[in-house]
Amino acid sequence: MIITRTPFRITLGGGGTDLPAYYSRHGGFIFAAALNKYMFVCLNTPIVDDLVRVKYSESEIVEDAGQVRHTLAREALRYFQVRSGIEIISMADVPAGTGLGSSSCYLVGLLNGLHTLCRRPVARAELAEEACRIELQILEKPIGKQDQYMAAFGGLTVLQIDRQGRVEVEEAGLPPDAAEELENNILLFYTGQARSTEQILSRQTRRLEAADQVVTASLDRIQEIGREILAQLRRGNARSFGELLDEHWRAKKRLGDDIASPRIDQLYEVARANGAIGGKISGAGGGGFFLFYAEDGKRQLRAAMEREGLREMRFRFDLEGSKVMVDLLSGEQYRALHAKMAPLTHA
Repeated sequence: MIITRTPFRITLGGGGTDLPAYYSRHGGFIFAAALNKYMFVCLNTPIVDDLVRVKYSESEIVEDAGQVRHTLAREALRYFQVRSGIEIISMADVPAGTGLGSSSCYLVGLLNGLHTLCRRPVARAELAEEACRIELQILEKPIGKQDQYMAAFGGLTVLQIDRQGRVEVEEAGLPPDAAEELENNILLFYTGQARSTEQILSRQTRRLEAADQVVTASLDRIQEIGREILAQLRRGNARSFGELLDEHWRAKKRLGDDIASPRIDQLYEVARANGAIGGKISGAGGGGFFLFYAEDGKRQLRAAMEREGLREMRFRFDLEGSKVMVDLLSGEQYRALHAKMAPLTHA
């Protein structure tokens, strides 16, 4: 049995510039933080049969991995050339569709577990790129590269993406006091509204490919704001994050009518009137978690959001990224699975 733990993330600056349709023309910039909220993936090799079992919100039992309906699990198994005799179970601290990168967390955690099962060590950057290859190229999802890299690396992390899609990863390098202020003053509230990230990002991608000036200019501004957020935090100015976040939210809403809604706009105004310096919807928008930055007004903000029916999710930053928590694979299980993975492991 192998169990991996992979962190969810919040974007602090540059969100959306990791889309291929944008970075292929302008380059991308992401500043993000991993949270101590996790996706757990458990892998085991059955002893009594050679069936494939995949358990998530549904439960699948099939004879061949190619029959698995869960696209991420199916393609990960195909990548490792495992066709039978494996069980995959996943659990998460946060539901899907909430803007914290759950799909990529699942895939990175699963790939990390499969590498461990076949005793093939993998660097974090390679792990992230494998997940990008499966999601962006094989499954042709209209998403970016942020989630896979943040799931693999964790921490307070900066991603510089060139026009060819190469990603340079660096630690944010914040002063300890600024990092602590950031951790203490960011508040996350669940709106209770899940949404389809892929639908929102598909529309943005189509508009970028059509050279839509509004979307392009908005993402240009979001990238500028993200770089300024990082620069200010490196100077120890945490309050500026909240102030710039307000400008970021206005730029983000120009990306499409599906980013906000009357309810989300109303929540934002309530938050701003009750201690929030700035805020934005996490992920692509449309629902999920509302991220706010507040200092002296945190108690007032919490009370206001509670009156609005929102539940707070408290967190700390995760500094480890995807990791193997349990490795109890027996010699017999390893030999059986290794034989099935031989073409890959000897490549």
